[in-house]
Amino acid sequence: MKQTIRTLLAKHGNLPVSIDDVADSADLYDAGLSSFASVQVMLALEEEFDIEFPEHLLNRKSFSSIDEIDAALTEILKEQAA
Repeated sequence: MKQTIRTLLAKHGNLPVSIDDVADSADLYDAGLSSFASVQVMLALEEEFDIEFPEHLLNRKSFSSIDEIDAALTEILKEQAA
């Protein structure tokens, strides 16, 4: 799942650095992710995984790192499967 997240960040994140140079735990906002780009990434994730981010995950923390995005997606997918 993290590779898919990286691919979508590379395509929609408009980061000034290569996503390959960003650690999973690194702060994406420090790496150059803007609020607008985070929304674009969220929409791409929703389309890719056929999900919708619940309101409680629509915050800066949920998109602050690849690890955080992965955790949010895991939570959403587990809720869908239940």
